[in-house]
Amino acid sequence: MTRDEIVAFFQRREDGMNRLDAAMVASLHTEDGVVESPFAGGIAEGRDAIERVYQAFFRSFSTAEFRQEQLIIDGDQVAVLAHIHGTNKGGVMGLPPTDRPFSISLVSLCDLRDGLIARERRIYDFTGLLLQVGAIKAKPA
Repeated sequence: MTRDEIVAFFQRREDGMNRLDAAMVASLHTEDGVVESPFAGGIAEGRDAIERVYQAFFRSFSTAEFRQEQLIIDGDQVAVLAHIHGTNKGGVMGLPPTDRPFSISLVSLCDLRDGLIARERRIYDFTGLLLQVGAIKAKPA
């Protein structure tokens, strides 16, 4: 893929994320793709498993808005700095919805193959996300 094609690809991905379209966003991963993410509970392997991760996130955070802030492109490797904010409308980790807002920064390290994401490693403060939405409570020191 050319640099312009990669930029357009990740713009389509951001658009799909903002539409909360799990099937569309999962289709941007290879059939044998891998996603490493705290929200996935570790590793999701295969497009179907990756789609389930997107569905679970979108169900928990149905007001989520995604904004790509920076793409760093090095051949078929892309680092995406993004910001996500929204409200816990669908519960998380089996807990009821809290209607509490969240705001997190995220880095996704993506390896591309044949015009799709073959591997994605998501790095963000999962504990901070859970604290913000009230799924866990901080214990005073």
